[in-house]
Amino acid sequence: MVKVAFQGERGAFSEDAVITLFGDAELFPVRYLSDVFAAVQESRVDFGIVPVENSQAGSINETYDLLLSYPLNIFGEINLRISHCLMALPGESLDGIRVVYSHPQALAQCEEFLKRLGVEIVPTYDTAGSAKRICEEQLHGYAAVASRRAAQLYDLQILAENIETNVNNYTRFLAISRSEAGPAPKSKTSLVFGTKNVPGALYACLGVFATRGINLTKLESRPSRIKPWEYIFYVDFEGHISDTLSQEALRELEHKTSFIKVLGSYPRAAE
Repeated sequence: MVKVAFQGERGAFSEDAVITLFGDAELFPVRYLSDVFAAVQESRVDFGIVPVENSQAGSINETYDLLLSYPLNIFGEINLRISHCLMALPGESLDGIRVVYSHPQALAQCEEFLKRLGVEIVPTYDTAGSAKRICEEQLHGYAAVASRRAAQLYDLQILAENIETNVNNYTRFLAISRSEAGPAPKSKTSLVFGTKNVPGALYACLGVFATRGINLTKLESRPSRIKPWEYIFYVDFEGHISDTLSQEALRELEHKTSFIKVLGSYPRAAE
């Protein structure tokens, strides 16, 4: 049985991603996203699951920074439908709720519902951790935004379900590993690079893919941590790093960038 680390308490959406991607796995919950990467690098687990972007709230910048910092590989991905529930101690009612706890991303995804509720919003480090706290401390008048699994694990009553603003609410999770994934019928490659400080540098870099008909599925810039006001670029493209066209593109890209790091080639998630 594989051992998989994820950020948050039992009942977190990352746990749902672990179960969906790996099935019957040994769960290894940790407090911080950086702890997931450290557990994989130190061989305490076989894989880690980390969220990288949400269809409504956007990219999770910490994950991108950690992908650059750690010598690990993206091994797989999954797009998970995120459905939020509002939960509280048994016997509570919606009218009696004064404070709502949850992770900032979850709160952002449920913003319209929470505004109508007219309660105090308190960000916490984890969705399921918020549910666990209400259960352990028996907090009356408090509710958490978390998953249905969290309500079951912590014996909480669901006061409202499907409270996310956008019904097309998905989070993309990545599986990270010390190992590399082999080619698949439909593969994706992720990399990060820096551009030289010359006119048209990014245009030239993207041209190595366009001239070969390689489809980019994501392009995102992030501030460089080395020099102020300089940026690095994260790119996803269709294909495996072992493909002939991919190898040609990467060889040419090396001559047009200040640095390049391949984050992984892995099976594309089902759409």
